Amino acid sequence: MGVPKKKTSKSRRDKRSAHHGLSTPSTSRCPQCNELRLPHRVCPGCGYYRDRVVLNFEEE
Repeated sequence: MGVPKKKTSKSRRDKRSAHHGLSTPSTSRCPQCNELRLPHRVCPGCGYYRDRVVLNFEEE
């Protein structure tokens, strides 16, 4: 069984998790309503995807 020869310092130990941070999701603007949305998804504001209506929102 392998046994470490020297103690791992706190700095070296904590460097291992340096790449585990979360990044913010990229967003793009909807060409119809100019609202921010996730790319390659239906716009939650107007219901358009690639110049055609996918979701019909009934006006109240």
